[in-house]
Amino acid sequence: MRRLFLLLSFVLLSACVDTSGLNGQSSRTPHPKSNANAVVVVMEFADLQCPACQAAHEHIVSPILQKYGSQIRYDFMHFPLRSIHRYALDAGETAECAADQGKFWEFVDLAYKKQADLNYDALLQWGKELELDVALLERCWKSRIKKSAVLSDYEKGKSMGVMGTPSFFVNGQKVESGFDTLSEAIDAALAATKQRL
Repeated sequence: MRRLFLLLSFVLLSACVDTSGLNGQSSRTPHPKSNANAVVVVMEFADLQCPACQAAHEHIVSPILQKYGSQIRYDFMHFPLRSIHRYALDAGETAECAADQGKFWEFVDLAYKKQADLNYDALLQWGKELELDVALLERCWKSRIKKSAVLSDYEKGKSMGVMGTPSFFVNGQKVESGFDTLSEAIDAALAATKQRL
């Protein structure tokens, strides 16, 4: 009963949050170590509370960006697994709010680094650590103005056949998770691009 009361209170409070000056659209950019204008696009559908995504961030994403950064565009897409990860949607929304302050990727890095501490209080604490305007971050998050942007990614993922996280795509083609498999797909896409020139 207490949980239901807290949930209803949160919903009612979010309806009362001032949204003036806030933007419901995503303002995240491709990864800064990638090339926003690259023809080869690597897309990752991920959940900030997913332990497998945390491992992939360190052992797949970072090395891929180190190897191919200037040759690929790297996009992050939200795929919160809400049925098993209680804070996944809130973390995604807060990351989008951080993007409005130019710190989306820093927030993602910190969320994965401190994933074991993820809860509602941690989301704002991470904003402080990133030297964001925490009052603005909190107002953005509590307004739920970014919910549709996060869920839009989720729906796109479902339409592309995503069933779990992390899921990787190279130029729209699903690739099995792993540095070697992703690297092979990128090499093939780069070679195909060169042949067309």
